[in-house]
Amino acid sequence: MALIGPGGRPVTSQPAQSAAASNSPHIKDSGLATFAADVLAASREVPVIVDFWAPWCGPCKTLGPQLEAAVTAANGAVKMVKVNIDENPEIAQQLRIQSIPTVYAFKDGQPVDGFMGAIPESQIKTFVANLASGGGGPGPDHDHDHGHGGPEHTVEVLTVGDEALAAGDVAMAAQAYGHVLQDEPGHPQAVAGLARAYLQGGDIERAKATLQMVRPDAVADDAIRAVEAEIKLRENPAPEAAETAALRQRLEADPKDHQARYDLAMALDASGDREGAMNELLELVRRDRQWNDEAARKQLVNLFEAMGFTDPRAVEGRRKLSGILFS
Repeated sequence: MALIGPGGRPVTSQPAQSAAASNSPHIKDSGLATFAADVLAASREVPVIVDFWAPWCGPCKTLGPQLEAAVTAANGAVKMVKVNIDENPEIAQQLRIQSIPTVYAFKDGQPVDGFMGAIPESQIKTFVANLASGGGGPGPDHDHDHGHGGPEHTVEVLTVGDEALAAGDVAMAAQAYGHVLQDEPGHPQAVAGLARAYLQGGDIERAKATLQMVRPDAVADDAIRAVEAEIKLRENPAPEAAETAALRQRLEADPKDHQARYDLAMALDASGDREGAMNELLELVRRDRQWNDEAARKQLVNLFEAMGFTDPRAVEGRRKLSGILFS
């Protein structure tokens, strides 16, 4: 995963700045070998703030000391762990960190709050104080006290957005999702919905940018993952009609031409015929499930993830795939 820093990500041999230099018993460096104990296990006792940084990251050099000062002032009510992403890329990849500085707060082994980028020192103090007093969020990026009707209102507006998107009314859908995001910045379903609206309008780059709005504790939400999978599929260029016709002719001449069938499935999906693509992939699995390192089955899984677990087409497709695999 590429991690974005100021001006890119230069390779540097600068020595890591150890958080242990703060001499606070509540602040430590951590890495892959000790992360589970230092963060996941420790957060079951008190909240643990994790600061993801790198020696080449300019804003990290300001944010880190400010966080350390606030944690030290909390006098044990909060702990802090610093993770150098240059030395621990596996952790950064697992938590899907895409830029630094990124700060997560963990409680009971789970991320409950966080923010990306440098923020004012006053917000840092509020963030730490909120955790120290027993709050698990909201932090500086998502204040939930909006007075707009609470969770029920959010569900209602999301439903309006989903129905509008299904009906092809991209403008109405975007307006609904944007309304939720005004009230709850980073809400994963709203971010995913808005990204899908841009996708439906053909703007892949804006859809990608929209996904970056999701709050840090929700980057692995199923709705976000589904849109990410959809974006990867949409990045395949749509084929010319003649190309698709040629693939069909190859299959008619030789139904055992697995590569032609797989390429036809990819072409159908790129042109918007997802059900047609699924049917060809299912037929390929039925004919030779091991072909090309199970490429057809793996691509079906990608399609199912992109559609989401509740999509009737995905539900039926999974049923058919299971029937083939376990027959």
